[in-house]
Amino acid sequence: MKVIGVTGGVGSGKSEILRYMENQYGARIMMADDAARELERPGRVCYEPLLALLAQHGGAEKLTLDDGEINRKEMAFRIFTDPELLSEVNAIVHPAVWDYIKEDIEYCRREGKTSLYVVEAALLIECGYGQMVDEMWYIHTDMEVRRQRLKDSRGYSDQKIDDIMASQLSEEEFRRGSDVVIDNSWSLEETKKQIDKALQGIGGEAD
Repeated sequence: MKVIGVTGGVGSGKSEILRYMENQYGARIMMADDAARELERPGRVCYEPLLALLAQHGGAEKLTLDDGEINRKEMAFRIFTDPELLSEVNAIVHPAVWDYIKEDIEYCRREGKTSLYVVEAALLIECGYGQMVDEMWYIHTDMEVRRQRLKDSRGYSDQKIDDIMASQLSEEEFRRGSDVVIDNSWSLEETKKQIDKALQGIGGEAD
């Protein structure tokens, strides 16, 4: 089983690429954000530590919803206004997500579930996932294409796009931390050809 990490800046079009890898190659797709949400649910490993931490930074009011789930909007608001809190939240969530994904990789390898396992996250390089994957892929997309996608699909303003992009790695840092660069600036068909070339000999039949 080959393990690939897929990363890239906001608006780079990773979702379509992951969908193609899943449908065409039978890849097991693991989204780090989805893993984090699962681990933050009631009864899971991050739930109580996060509630205790957030209560120290703004009190317990509005921290949970009627069903007991963490109020993610309230958590996001507190994190946005407190960089120290963001660091402490990451210290709880990131190690737990790492362990969760590592265990799932080992399970899929042991049980022969797939020949291709793909981990996606914006922070794969920063969080050291290069140690866990066989290859790190960077999805490059021209800046103007990314900006237009974010305006069209999410309704983001120029200021919001600038703020998000400023918080992510630079083009040079993404490339330096990756083994394969997929250029997703053009048509999806052109992108698929690059993926097929990079995945020769793995999983399903390429078109």
